[in-house]
Amino acid sequence: MSVRLSAPLLAIILVLSLALTFCLNDGPHRLNAAETEKTKPAEPAPPPPTPLADRPTTAGKAAATAKQPADKPTATGEPATPAEQPAEKEEVKVPKKKAPKVKYDTGEDPEFAKKKGWPAKGPEPLPGAILPHKRIVAYYGNPQSKRMGVLGEYPKDEMLRRLKKEVAKWEKADPSLPVQPALHLVAVVAQGAPGKAGKYRMIMPDAIVNKVYDWAKENKAILFIDIQTGHSNIRSILPRFEWLLKNPDVHVGMDPEFNMIKSGRKPGTKIGTYDASDVNYASGFLADLVKKYKLPPKILIVHRFTRNMVTNAKKIVLRPEVQIVMNMDGWGAPWLKRDSYRDYIIAEPVQYTGFKLFYHNDTKKGDPLMTPQDLLRLVPKPIYIQYQ
Repeated sequence: MSVRLSAPLLAIILVLSLALTFCLNDGPHRLNAAETEKTKPAEPAPPPPTPLADRPTTAGKAAATAKQPADKPTATGEPATPAEQPAEKEEVKVPKKKAPKVKYDTGEDPEFAKKKGWPAKGPEPLPGAILPHKRIVAYYGNPQSKRMGVLGEYPKDEMLRRLKKEVAKWEKADPSLPVQPALHLVAVVAQGAPGKAGKYRMIMPDAIVNKVYDWAKENKAILFIDIQTGHSNIRSILPRFEWLLKNPDVHVGMDPEFNMIKSGRKPGTKIGTYDASDVNYASGFLADLVKKYKLPPKILIVHRFTRNMVTNAKKIVLRPEVQIVMNMDGWGAPWLKRDSYRDYIIAEPVQYTGFKLFYHNDTKKGDPLMTPQDLLRLVPKPIYIQYQ
């Protein structure tokens, strides 16, 4: 009986043993596979398109592919899943901020000056040239007239004291450039009446011219003789002063405002004009004097405050022996003077620039007289300053 009971028991034990072996070896593998299928992460989305400037070339792509390492196996021998691979850092580009646009007052914009052709091209300064090594500060007028300018408005000593004060202001405002004082004498004065010669101008006696020249030499200043031709021709007037111009410290100013040959009008009733050919004559005459008397370069001041005062300005010839200054000669409020400087001096480059200040006319409507600091902000900076 015990044997019969043992046989079935053995059979049961054998069946249970086989079932247990099947569960241990086969069951877990199927469960893991099923779970892996259910929990497999979705494929990563393709990266966003790279900016065109950063896209690799075909050769670059091949190199990148060749250098890309194979998937590293995990500890179990399986390749790492995408979630386990280190993510590439995406470069974040910060847009560059544009610099705020600088606002300039009229006549101060360096880009406008550059566009118009500044700094103006010209011959290299010869030995002894005043410009551009010094800034000239001049007092303008005639000792016979208190109304023509500061040179004749005050007695000699008071006038020279005031000039020295202005020179000191400029030296302080711009220590980088020495200041050369000057007296600017109107030696040929336009007249409202024709006079004996019928030319609507008066030539100052040599004695008057020499007196002012002596004032200049006593104060280490240079002298300009200014010519207002009226109905005379610059070609007949300028040679009249060779006796004075043969000196190294005497220079010339020519004023288109009072050259009335073209219009035939009386001086003061209409603004006159010079052509580039007239300026070229004057600079040619001065260049010949420089060569003849072995002088340092002469300076030629050309006054201007309208476009038609100097026609064909682009045809003005530059010579090593003569340094030409286009001088903004108009009076009025600071904004108007700035406009004139921009439109008739900066806009048509010749060589050097000047700026005229009127003690009375610039301020008679309550406007302030422009200061050295105001003028030094202009581009180009004026190198000849004239006070009337």
